[in-house]
This record gives sequence, structure tokens and C-alpha cells, in this order.
Amino acid sequence: MAHVTVTIAGRTFRMACSDGEESHLETLAAGIDARIATLRESFGEIGDQRLTVMAAITFADELSEAKRSLQKREDELAAAQQREAQGEETRVGWAMAFLDTLERTAERIERVAADLDAAETA
Repeated sequence: MAHVTVTIAGRTFRMACSDGEESHLETLAAGIDARIATLRESFGEIGDQRLTVMAAITFADELSEAKRSLQKREDELAAAQQREAQGEETRVGWAMAFLDTLERTAERIERVAADLDAAETA
């Protein structure tokens, strides 16, 4: 298990993470620190705890929106796949109908040919 020291809102935290995840954890902490700094610029010194909660809420809101967007895209993909499957069923239906018509036409041609051969030999 690896350990990383990060600074958020001027406070230092030692955190554990899986080996190889150190850089990712540092990047996440830097994002939180930047968000708190932005909020501090907008609202002034309203308290570290309030700024931290506001930062958490804004991240939660972004995550929620990303999940909604992802769900919408997944729903659109599922609908497109369903339309494609229905289109394939339609194409198969048309192909089967075409083959049936072609087979009946071939049978008629064979009957006409047989009738012509019979008429010529009579």
C-alpha cells in the first residue's frame, strides 16, 4: 500500500492508496484544492468547512450530470441497436419474400417450358 501527502485548502493530509495510484490521488486532491480556491475567490473567507462542503456539492453535481448524460447516451445507443435489429428483421423478411417470389416464378417458367416442349412434340 502506497502513501501520498496532499495539500487541500492549505492543510496537509497523508493518505493511503493502492500502489501505482499515487499520481491519480494527487491529481484528484489538486482538483479539490483548485475548486476550493475558486470558491474562496467567489465567496471570500466563509470558513474552510463550508468551502469544502460547497466544493463537494459542486463535484457531486458534476458527477450527477455526467451520470445522467451517460445514461441518456446508453439509452440512445440501446434504441439505435433495437432499430438496427428491427431493420435487420425487415431486411430478412424482404429477402425471404423475394426468394419465395423468385422460386414461384422459376416454377412457373419450368411449367411453361414443359408445356411448350409438350406442344412441340405433339
